Amino acid sequence: MQRILVSLGLKYTTQSVIVGKLSSYARKNRTKLAMWELDSIYRSIYILRYVDDLLLRQNVQKALNRGEAYHQLRRAISHENSGKFRVETEAEQNIWNECSRLVANSIIFYNTFLLSKLLEQMEGKKKLEVIEQIKKVSPIAWQQTWGEGSI
Repeated sequence: MQRILVSLGLKYTTQSVIVGKLSSYARKNRTKLAMWELDSIYRSIYILRYVDDLLLRQNVQKALNRGEAYHQLRRAISHENSGKFRVETEAEQNIWNECSRLVANSIIFYNTFLLSKLLEQMEGKKKLEVIEQIKKVSPIAWQQTWGEGSI
């Protein structure tokens, strides 16, 4: 296990290579079992910290909310045209997905730009209450304002 951890630490190899090699070993391999047990220990420690630490739970929930907001935005973008998916090949589907991702990331970038400019203005005016409110706004936040299925 030390060799594996040192190889990972020094970046001689990647996690995917290690997992691939360990997965190809026999089920009763000692190194494989030891790594799985170490993983169980780390997972148990994390779960205990999660249960005990309110701030950790809040941070995890915020991250989950940001991820969900991003996926909702992507769904809203891809469900344009009343949700009709008009592709004929896998290549067209990949292009559609990448375009949807580009549009979503452009919206997030634009929102970030606007929030940054607003924050700069409020810092110049020393409006501390407004500054704290702006810091809580996610650039992923969006709202459907037009008809059903439109963004």
